[in-house]
Amino acid sequence: MLNRMLKTTAARGIGRDMLVIDRALARRFATTTVRREVGYIVNHDKIENPQNTKVFIDNQLIESKASTWIDLHDPATNNLVTRVPQSTPDELTAAVDSAEKAFKSWRRTTLLTRQQIMFKFVQLIRRDWDRLAASITLEQGKTFADAKGDVLRGLQVAETACGITSQLTGELLEVSTDMETRSYREPLGVVAAICPFNFPAMIPLWCLPPAIITGNTVVMKPSERELIEITSPGAALIIAELAKEAGLPDGVFNIIHGSAPTVDFLLDEPRIKAISFVGSDKAGAYIYSRGTANGKRVQANLGAKNHAIIMPDANKSQALNAIVGAAFGAAGQRCMAVSVLVTVGQTKEWVADLVEAAKKLKVSGGFEPNADLGPVISPQSKARIEGLIQSAVDDGCEVVLDGRGYKPDKFPNGNFVGPTIITGVKPGMACYDIEIFGPVLVVVNVDTLDEAIELTNANKYGNGVAIFTKSGPVAAKFQREIEAGQVGINVPIPVPLPMFSFTGNKGSILGDLNFYGKAGLHFYTQLKTVTALWKSDDAAAIEKASVNMPTQS
Repeated sequence: MLNRMLKTTAARGIGRDMLVIDRALARRFATTTVRREVGYIVNHDKIENPQNTKVFIDNQLIESKASTWIDLHDPATNNLVTRVPQSTPDELTAAVDSAEKAFKSWRRTTLLTRQQIMFKFVQLIRRDWDRLAASITLEQGKTFADAKGDVLRGLQVAETACGITSQLTGELLEVSTDMETRSYREPLGVVAAICPFNFPAMIPLWCLPPAIITGNTVVMKPSERELIEITSPGAALIIAELAKEAGLPDGVFNIIHGSAPTVDFLLDEPRIKAISFVGSDKAGAYIYSRGTANGKRVQANLGAKNHAIIMPDANKSQALNAIVGAAFGAAGQRCMAVSVLVTVGQTKEWVADLVEAAKKLKVSGGFEPNADLGPVISPQSKARIEGLIQSAVDDGCEVVLDGRGYKPDKFPNGNFVGPTIITGVKPGMACYDIEIFGPVLVVVNVDTLDEAIELTNANKYGNGVAIFTKSGPVAAKFQREIEAGQVGINVPIPVPLPMFSFTGNKGSILGDLNFYGKAGLHFYTQLKTVTALWKSDDAAAIEKASVNMPTQS
């Protein structure tokens, strides 16, 4: 049985050696539903003879002919997992050629046919949920449970896309006698997605389902980081494999790899009509500027500095646990992480309890049982995070919980930073102004709700904000006056489900149309109106042909 599974897995060719999980280890994962004897890696053991990652063009996994390769490491060990190619110019062009050719027939495919493929796609993601999560844990470092959540939030977008038949209906109005105008939405053509390292399944699935269900074809570049580093392509390739199995025709979905040259190709290629991007401020500003200058639609989700306000009347236990989870989950590497705690009045005295709650979190490799947070993505990221913590010390802040230098016994070579809490922070300090993107929570104290709102609104970002209170009037005032686009009331990470749209604002987004939901469908489509005149008189029967010379009367 094991030999059969190994052969099947090898045939899938996802781009690295596939290992079979040990039975004893599988039993340790029973609570997170990892299957026994699976055909994919579910541990942090060193991989012997790591294989190169492939490109995916025309529904085929293809060995790249690249001369430049980027090493991808397991963040928990820094062992090599795979090598990712800088796709060659011929490979980049081939991907767009394939997508352009496929668009001609895919746009004419009926909506019901596309819907049936999406139904099957959803079913296959559910079937291979653990496999996707394991790939994320290996390449990105998340705990296995958190990686399953990554898949879930993308899966929900695909599930919502299945309702396209009621989401894409047009409008019709009789505007004059025998004249009507109708409007409907059409696909743009070939679109591109540039995805980040921190959500290897969710962000590709934010882009792919709404793009293809509306009739577009897609060229995707998994994981961009500052246009330099590249990580976590495995989940995207598994998604491509499942889309093919679901019946997606050749060329509708293609995957290329690389850093700055690949990004520039996507931005400059005239056949690409729109680009979705999630990542850093610097990269996002560059992509938005160059992409729009070339006449493309661009939606770019950038950085964040999400504040959580805790009022004196809040449920203390519920609020502190929620803040700990939102600040340190995924090692703080998510754009909706709570990175600033605003204590109002006497709640500054709750920080000691917050520290004790954070100390209980287990930091270890993502495949380890009961791990609460794993490593950060790279040694460079770890150094950057620890440098910002030191900057807080230099600015006179107090590090009441210091995660620097953290080394789990089993993973001494990993990129680990433990939960860190810093008090005495003020705007203008680097640790407050800069998105740290790590398991670091800075604490600012104010006296009143008005001061908390003023402080939060003064921040340039507007992704998300939360308030913890038992007071309806306080919550209502906060909801009215706060400027962030996604507001949580006793909810620490208020990311809406995909029947709504991701609505970050201010400095957290560039572009007029946001991700998934109605805004996502509008991003991937354009309006067309048709005005038609069908005169009633034209339907009258002509009883006898006229043979007389016509007159001007």
